[in-house]
Amino acid sequence: MQVYLYPRDGGPTCLSGAVHNPSRMERDEALALLRRYVASPSHIVRAAPAVLLLRPFAPNGAHVPALRPVAFGPTHSHATAAIMKKVAEHLGEDAATWEVIGLLHDIDYDLVGGDMERHGIEGYRILLDNGVSEEIADIVRRHNHLLTSGYERPVEVALQAADSASGLIIACALVKGGAIDEVTPRTVKKKFKEKSFAAGCERERIRMIESLMDLETFYRLAIEGLAEVRGDVGLT
Repeated sequence: MQVYLYPRDGGPTCLSGAVHNPSRMERDEALALLRRYVASPSHIVRAAPAVLLLRPFAPNGAHVPALRPVAFGPTHSHATAAIMKKVAEHLGEDAATWEVIGLLHDIDYDLVGGDMERHGIEGYRILLDNGVSEEIADIVRRHNHLLTSGYERPVEVALQAADSASGLIIACALVKGGAIDEVTPRTVKKKFKEKSFAAGCERERIRMIESLMDLETFYRLAIEGLAEVRGDVGLT
C-alpha cells in the first residue's frame, strides 16, 4: 500500500512503505506530513533556538523565573511525541503509534491560526485526506479539551498530560541553561506547584495521568523521553 500526501502547495508525494496494519503509520511518514502542514519559519525543527520556546511572562522582557510557554509547532510535537512514546512503553501499549499521535496532534497548527474552535477538527480532516487511519485522526480531533471532555482511553489521557507537561518540563530545563539532564521529577514537582512558573501550563490536564500512574513516575518518563530528543526541542 502506498501512502500519498497532498500538501496545500502541490501534488501528491508518495511515502514509501507497505502498511499491513491500516491503523499503523511509520514515524518518518508522520514527520513528513507534519513538515508539510506546519511550516512557519520560526517553527522549523532543529532551527529554533531554545529562547523561542518561551516568552517572558514579565512585562518589558524582564528576566524573572516566571515563564510562559508558547505553542511552538513541530518542536512541541516532537516533545509531546517523545513523552507519549515513553508512557506507552511503560504501560505496555503500542509505543510507535502513540509517538505518531504525539507528532500529529497539532497538524493543523498553521491552518487554524490559534482558532481553538477549529483546532483538532481541521487536524482530523487533514489526516483523513492524507490517508491516515480514522483511529489516529479521531484521537487528534478529540484532543482539543476546549471542545471535548470525558477522556477515558489511556492514549487520550496520556495525550492530554503529555501535551501540557512538555512545556512545563522544557521550561524547567531552560532555567537550567537548557540542560535536560539536570531536571529531575523533584524539579518538576516543585515547579508544578508554582502557579506563576510556566503559567500557561494547564496543571489539571497533567493530573489526568494519575488514573494511569503516579505523577513522579510520569515526570521521570517524560524527562527520559525529552532527553532522547533533546536536539529536536532546543535542549542540551
